Amino acid sequence: MAHTNQSEALRLGITIFIFLALLTALEFVVALALNSIPLLVVVALVKAGLVMYYYMHIYKLQQESGGGHDSYEYKTGTNRLGLWLFLLSDSFVFGGLLVSRFNLLGFTRPHLSQVLGLVVTVVLLVSSFFMNRAETQMAHGNKKGFLGNTLVTILLGAGFVIGVVGVEWQLAAAEGIRASSMVDGGIFYMMTGMHAFHVLTGVLFLWIVYRNARKDVYSAEKHWGVEAATVYWHFVDVVWIFFYPALYLIGSVA
Repeated sequence: MAHTNQSEALRLGITIFIFLALLTALEFVVALALNSIPLLVVVALVKAGLVMYYYMHIYKLQQESGGGHDSYEYKTGTNRLGLWLFLLSDSFVFGGLLVSRFNLLGFTRPHLSQVLGLVVTVVLLVSSFFMNRAETQMAHGNKKGFLGNTLVTILLGAGFVIGVVGVEWQLAAAEGIRASSMVDGGIFYMMTGMHAFHVLTGVLFLWIVYRNARKDVYSAEKHWGVEAATVYWHFVDVVWIFFYPALYLIGSVA
């Protein structure tokens, strides 16, 4: 019964995702071709209705399989939805910064240290590798392996923040890049500052998870906190994958 419910939930999820993608494409066409606010509102409401239907159906499947409001599965599903909605809203912030960078600077970029940019990027990518290993270790019940890989991730994340805020910002200031007097400076400090802040909060998140694991809060079967921290960490990593070329590689030096 549980396997049947999981298969049905997966099929429904794929179907809903396809419809949401098509509706998003329709929104894009409506916005460009018709510029009709009423139509955009209707499409948005339909999308919201599909999402609500999906989670109501998932709730029904959980009830049929014995997963009530107090079950770990139900709480995890609710928390997972909240996390992804947060990341979706956060992605609009980073997307807005990325659009602003190209809108204001075009194909020029600030004069930044290419070596340092590459180093901090490698550090963050490697940290994501260790975070993935950490979650895998916890899923297999290996507490020692989880703690070791998480600690490495924390140190690499702290190194990234120090490299960007403690070193790169000082080098940029020495090159005359100022947020108060030039557009490229404002874009640079806003993009790197916002991202570094998210990495810092991720480091704090990982430290809490690390301490909880030392107290045996998680197990191979129940480790939602670890999953949430891992998803968040991969999210900030993906954001930097877009920010790095936009700031360091694309265009000529202004």
